[in-house]
Amino acid sequence: MKKLTLILAFIGMIGLTTACSNEDDIDNDTIAEAFELRNVNFGFNIDEGYFIRETFSSNNIQIFASDVVLMYRLAGTIDSSTPIWQQIPRTLYLEQGELDYDFDFSKEDFTIYAGGTYDLALTPTYITNETFRIVIVPAYLSNKGASKVDFSDYNAVIKAYNIDESKIKIMK
Repeated sequence: MKKLTLILAFIGMIGLTTACSNEDDIDNDTIAEAFELRNVNFGFNIDEGYFIRETFSSNNIQIFASDVVLMYRLAGTIDSSTPIWQQIPRTLYLEQGELDYDFDFSKEDFTIYAGGTYDLALTPTYITNETFRIVIVPAYLSNKGASKVDFSDYNAVIKAYNIDESKIKIMK
C-alpha cells in the first residue's frame, strides 16, 4: 500500500509540473505579426543610395534573432479595399531602366533600398509616399509547413499565419 501511495504521489507531481509549464504559452516568439510603414520617402546618401531605415524598438516591436522578416510593397490597388502587395526584393522594368527594391534586417532594425540603372530622381513616384508591409514570422512557425506557403503572395502568407488584417499596426 505504501508503494502504491508513493507511486501515485510521484505521478501526481509529474502531472502538476507539466500543468504548470510555460512551454506552451503563446508568446511573441510564436505569433506572426504584420506592420505597415505608410507614406514614407526614401532618403539618399552617397554611400547607400536611396534607403528607408527603421528600428523595431522605436515601434515597440520585439524580434528574435531566429525570426524571419518578409517585406511587401504596395504596388497599387484594384479598388479602395483591394491593395496589390508585391514581395521585395523586386525588380521593376520601367521606360527609364531597371528599378530594384531590396531590404535587409537584423533583430534591431531593417533597411529598404531602392536602386536602379538610371537616376531614380527621374521617377519620384517610386521613391516618395511609398507603403510597405513588414511581416515577422517566428522561426517556430516558419518551419511548420513553410514549404506550402507561397511567400510571394501576401494574402497567402496572412492566411497561413492567421494574421488579422484589421489589427495591423502602423509604424511611426
